[in-house]
Amino acid sequence: MAKKIVLDAGHGGSDPGTIANGITEKDYTLKISEYMHKRLNDLGIENSMSRNGDETLGPSVRPNRVQSFYGPGSDVIVVSNHINAGGGDSHCVTKYV
Repeated sequence: MAKKIVLDAGHGGSDPGTIANGITEKDYTLKISEYMHKRLNDLGIENSMSRNGDETLGPSVRPNRVQSFYGPGSDVIVVSNHINAGGGDSHCVTKYV
């Protein structure tokens, strides 16, 4: 069974993510996702992106957006890109059901 991939560029819009040393997480997660999208297209692997610009995807919107492309099936891989700043005790774990 062919897998389909959803690239989830973390943060976006009013949620910038980590900002440090001139780097804003939402900008780099989008750039990383765009690069991955292009490479997967070059390889002929079906994929979609959760966002294509600086858009806010809240916690109730993001899972619905991710599932809107190919559904919640076991043939879908979701890659959620984040750049962690480190130094904290908390984790960012996203679970799509």
